[in-house]
Amino acid sequence: MTTTNVTFDSAGIALAAHLYLPDTPARGARPAIVVGHPGGSVKEQTSGLYARRLAEEGFVTLAFDAAYQGESGGMPRGLEDPAHRVEDFKAAVSFLTPRDDVDAERVGALGICASGGYALTATASDHRVKAVGTVCAVDIARQFRLGADGTQDPAVFAGMLDAAAQARTVAARGQEPPVLTLFPDTVEQARALGGEHGAEGFEYYRTPRARHPRSASVFAWTSIDKMAAFDAFAPVPLIGSRPLLMIVGNRAITSWMSVEAFQRANGPKEIHWIDGASHLDLYDKKQYVDPAVAKLTGFFTDNLQRA
Repeated sequence: MTTTNVTFDSAGIALAAHLYLPDTPARGARPAIVVGHPGGSVKEQTSGLYARRLAEEGFVTLAFDAAYQGESGGMPRGLEDPAHRVEDFKAAVSFLTPRDDVDAERVGALGICASGGYALTATASDHRVKAVGTVCAVDIARQFRLGADGTQDPAVFAGMLDAAAQARTVAARGQEPPVLTLFPDTVEQARALGGEHGAEGFEYYRTPRARHPRSASVFAWTSIDKMAAFDAFAPVPLIGSRPLLMIVGNRAITSWMSVEAFQRANGPKEIHWIDGASHLDLYDKKQYVDPAVAKLTGFFTDNLQRA
């Protein structure tokens, strides 16, 4: 397998990506898969892992950094803009489809965590995507509004919207606006704030397990008001007859969101549960990633057949 650093344009912002090309011989152009990362993550983390594993199975894959994050361009840094994240997926498809080694009629999308929601929205409105898969999919707007488990006090998000409004006012005065810190200083603090899900997030992003210097430690506060009116699952019925696979850990506190999205789909669909896996387990733990990749390989092989 060959890995190449590439860049492409997404609505005027240069995105950085890793293109994975299989080493195995092929008869003509190959099927391809665009792989998106979780909110605040980078292509060197779980999206790159899945892209690499799927390339080993014979797919051309592309793992990219979202606009405003990682090695990609865009200001302010750390902005999580749902509309632009959807555009990033479509821009990645536009990068792949003209390539001689890619069959433009056999392009799929894979989203992990927040990119699961973005991949669904992008697929719903871009008929070039022929099949879509997700791993522990969430709608990041729902997660901020309602909490990872869906039981958050509405006052929490109302307070965040207050902070976002104040940050805009500060910026309008020509001053440096504050930022939203994503992780506390210790795993104990993370557990106190977010339970085991919070502790697992800290362990993945802030310890040698998967820490990366370009992974976001803060979000721009304007991310919050951009999320307020976003709904990743509303367009799901527009996916129509294109196949959908949703992979979920049966211990994932976020699983209710994948279930909700799955229920909205009206075409060929499957929800596949990974026994014993939490949300973060599916990011990199071999005993859970292996069966997830096997399921995705079968799904994309079957549904990205030559037109």
